[in-house]
Amino acid sequence: MERAQQQSSDSILATLSVDLLIQILDFVADPRDRKSWRQVCRGFLHAEALRRRSLRVLRREALQGLLRRYAACLERLDLSACPSLDDHALAAALAAGAGLWRLRSINLSRASGVGWRGLAALAKACPHLEAVDLSHCVGVGDREAAALATAAGLRDLWLDKCLGLTDVGLAKVAVGCPALEMLGIKWCLEISDIGIELLAKKCQNLRVLDISYLKITNRSLQFVSSLGKLEDLSMVGCSHIDDEGLQFLNNGSNSLQSVDVSRCENVTSSGLISVIEGHKYLQNLNIGDCFPELAPLFLSKLNDLRDSLTVLKLDGFQVFAPSLKIIGLNCRNLVEIGLSKCKWVTDEGVSELVAGCVNLMTIDLTCCHLLTNKALVAIGDKCKNLTCLQLESCKLITDKGLDCIGTCCSNLEEIDLTDCTMTNAAMKYLSRCSELMVLKLGLCDKISDEGLVHIASNCKKLRVLDLYRCFEVTDDGLAAIATGCKRIKNLNLCYCTRITDLGLKHLSCLEDLHDLELRGVHCITSLGITAIANGCQHLTELDLKHCHLVDDAGLFALGQYTKNLRQANLSYCQVSSMGLCNLLGSLKCLQDVKLVHLTQVPVEGFESALRASGGRLKKLKLLTGLRHLLSPGLIQMLQDRGCRIRWVDKPLNLVP
Repeated sequence: MERAQQQSSDSILATLSVDLLIQILDFVADPRDRKSWRQVCRGFLHAEALRRRSLRVLRREALQGLLRRYAACLERLDLSACPSLDDHALAAALAAGAGLWRLRSINLSRASGVGWRGLAALAKACPHLEAVDLSHCVGVGDREAAALATAAGLRDLWLDKCLGLTDVGLAKVAVGCPALEMLGIKWCLEISDIGIELLAKKCQNLRVLDISYLKITNRSLQFVSSLGKLEDLSMVGCSHIDDEGLQFLNNGSNSLQSVDVSRCENVTSSGLISVIEGHKYLQNLNIGDCFPELAPLFLSKLNDLRDSLTVLKLDGFQVFAPSLKIIGLNCRNLVEIGLSKCKWVTDEGVSELVAGCVNLMTIDLTCCHLLTNKALVAIGDKCKNLTCLQLESCKLITDKGLDCIGTCCSNLEEIDLTDCTMTNAAMKYLSRCSELMVLKLGLCDKISDEGLVHIASNCKKLRVLDLYRCFEVTDDGLAAIATGCKRIKNLNLCYCTRITDLGLKHLSCLEDLHDLELRGVHCITSLGITAIANGCQHLTELDLKHCHLVDDAGLFALGQYTKNLRQANLSYCQVSSMGLCNLLGSLKCLQDVKLVHLTQVPVEGFESALRASGGRLKKLKLLTGLRHLLSPGLIQMLQDRGCRIRWVDKPLNLVP
């Protein structure tokens, strides 16, 4: 009878046209629901394939089959989390959809195994390619740039920290991809003024350019100033650039809207004034950590940007109340202000600022040690649209200040109270903010279960919760969070020493949990880890450092259930060779692992486990003593496949 019912159901579904199924699918927003959809029948799977425009692949072995299914419609492909991806795997996967590709964007960041052959195959197979991200592929150099240069339609290219890239490779890209609109070459230390000159001549359509930390001089800015369409220029930490270089940007030939010169130690207010004078429509200005004090002339020049400036970051400056008053008067359209680690920021200054800047949505007051509750009262009274408030290490602020924020700022989405003297009363006040998504309470050692109950009662949208060293939190507090905040993705419980396996069992119902930090939680055992592994199967990052009671049983559970795990810290755990070998062999997505002071694992165990990883690891942390004990062939194999090994010399300390 059940079989007959199934056949009847299948026949009904078969009458639905593909177009109708696609229209129905458009109403299915949740990724998990879409996964269930495509598992119903082949017709549903086919409809989903025709509608899918983006894809993120987590396992190399699934890559070829997925691309064969989706090649005809796919426009955006993310392979940044696909371990041990190399030229052969990329070329084979692209061949699976030969002649069908409509791909416009591909993310290969940190895909250190991909070289010029794979990129040449990519450019040849995907004639519509417009965006490529190769950031943090440290082995990418001039040959890879030459391969990419054959993709003439390329508009967006990110090569941040491609350490092998020189002026020669940049020249290839500039000549081959004249339509470039966005380019990131941050930390490409071999690029000089010569490369920037050719880039500026050949790529006149550039709108976004990031040249941060390059060893370029003022000559590069002279060339950059000729880019008439440039809107966003980042040159963080360019220590050879000074006011003379910034004066080249004063010619007004480009339409800059965003400038970031933070950490440019030779830039002064004089150079910034020239930038302001040349660009009356500047919207975003970041000058953090440049020079110690704001000059009066610079502050007065901000009045020229009164209609356009929306973001101003002054991190690290000495900022007195009169300066903040001028900013409040001259920059009334600000929506974001950065005052992190600014000296001499007082209640009076903040009050003067917000009196004029009532549209502020993001306020960063990190380490402004002089602030008290009066500053928060002023913010709550004036900034009704506040969504993000950073108050880390503002130790003079108390619960009373949060009362005003909770009452007046109902749209608050993020607040950082790390290292502040907050109690459960503050959590009661913050629970009025039903839109809250990020709550950081690290080092707030007076927060207990009672405070978490308040948060769980009304903050249903909470995604990130940091309870680092909140010693009073117990299993009951986690039970409340697990019940009321089911959408949590990131949870930091490091050194919350009163948490046991029961607390982890409560958390196991959080299906969206991706990042869990349990460092120094001494009471948890493999029973708790098994509960997490079984219930939180989307987990991608896990920190178990100094969890001394976790043994092989916990690792076996992780290897069986958490197939998406990418980062793991197992240092000081009581695991054996068998458990470690099973974990590294089972988790096909694991790319970053820390294995310091695994006292029950001999050299042979490390050798077997690292070989079992199949060369998928990109980052590995080991004791220096193993450097001369592991076989040279193994170490060479790991490094050849793009694994960066960090050797550390740490004493065995069982009590963190």
